[in-house]
Amino acid sequence: MMGELHEECGVFGIWGDSAAARKAYWGTFSLQHRGQESAGIALLSNGQLTVDKGMGLLQDAVQVGSLANQPGAAAIGHVRYSTTGESAAVNAQPLLMHTRFGPLALAHNGNLVNHDRLRRELEKQGAIFQGTSDSEVLAHLLARSSQASFVDALVDAAKHLKGGFAFVLLTPDGLYGLRDPHGIRPMVMGRTPEGAWVLASETCALDMVEAVWLRDVRPGELVRITDRGMESRTFAESTGANACAFEVIYFARPDSQIEGQSMHLKRRLLGKELAEEAPAEADVVVGVPDSSLPAAMGYAEASGIPFDFGLVKNRYIARTFIAPKAELRTQGVQLKLSAVREVVEGRRVVLVDDSLVRGTTSRHIIRLLRRAGAKEVHMRIASPPYLEPCHYGIDTSRAGELAARNLTLKELADMVDADSLAFLSPDGLVQAMGHNQLCMACFGKGYPVPIEEEVHV
Repeated sequence: MMGELHEECGVFGIWGDSAAARKAYWGTFSLQHRGQESAGIALLSNGQLTVDKGMGLLQDAVQVGSLANQPGAAAIGHVRYSTTGESAAVNAQPLLMHTRFGPLALAHNGNLVNHDRLRRELEKQGAIFQGTSDSEVLAHLLARSSQASFVDALVDAAKHLKGGFAFVLLTPDGLYGLRDPHGIRPMVMGRTPEGAWVLASETCALDMVEAVWLRDVRPGELVRITDRGMESRTFAESTGANACAFEVIYFARPDSQIEGQSMHLKRRLLGKELAEEAPAEADVVVGVPDSSLPAAMGYAEASGIPFDFGLVKNRYIARTFIAPKAELRTQGVQLKLSAVREVVEGRRVVLVDDSLVRGTTSRHIIRLLRRAGAKEVHMRIASPPYLEPCHYGIDTSRAGELAARNLTLKELADMVDADSLAFLSPDGLVQAMGHNQLCMACFGKGYPVPIEEEVHV
């Protein structure tokens, strides 16, 4: 799936490493798949916080050469795709702010569903916001807390937040991480062989800096890391893990683990379950690169139909090329993918993709296969029908643009030009995952956090 769902954001933090600047760069670089709109690094050096950030990919926004020899034992990084707030340099993160507790750098993944109300209340109290993203709300709540210490004020501020979120914050005194009480947005904790502490959105970032995974930051937990070690506080009662289903299906890198589970293996299980639920008479199984390949492999394994690489991705086209406008999405698919004629010509193809949102991308991929000579194309989606917009940090279409919400299965198959079309069932998703502790709001299973009236669906 490309161009239909936009990534969220990725956060990274490291404390206690003399090469913190360089390692923050590499750790953040490993999360580039989570957002390609803007990026930045905040460095703590000699008690001072500095931020280097900009629009575009990390390699364009921050030059690694400028960080290679910078002294400093702590840093945080961020890659962004805007979900709340416009795409503009002023919203690039980390945000650097000065509060009554001193300087603060902040990076955020997710979305606050009560952002509009909190912002209006804060502005009435005299708060001045630098940009339009919801991330600034936490800093303003922190600054206005009546608590005397920074950590107590942070706990107090976090209690006001609703939604799916993961924050990393850096001050001259410590590195902080907090995760929403529902556990929708991910955050993991690790430690390097030299003893440095690491916080990140995914375990692939830990691997990049040779850190060992210790555990996930728990829902509703605030962790504080200083030279004395790690301390844990609870700012809200956990409602239990409700990890975003699309982290498993699409967003997380296949070499990452979420809640201790391998994303590659889970995606293969999704494909196996899909083959059991929706078999097809075909000659070859083809996956949409890259996120759908494990599911396609699983489908092939369970069905006995050979898997092959029938679609090739152009590695030199940045993901940011895919724009919201339909005509640019079409051009993006044509530039990013090509069909391998020798694999599909004259053959019945099972096309496995991880999701279908608007359906326009799927239609163009199927037409690529038909132009390459595919005799039949049977589309299989390794997730349930997408029925509701996400309000917790994934930029999705409005309800009126969601194809599965507004069309029958036959109408949907006709729209994408498939000979047949089938989705994985919600029960099949749960079966493949081995548990039902998932946020499945986008599949019509209810929002774990009530959506305030000002959030338009």
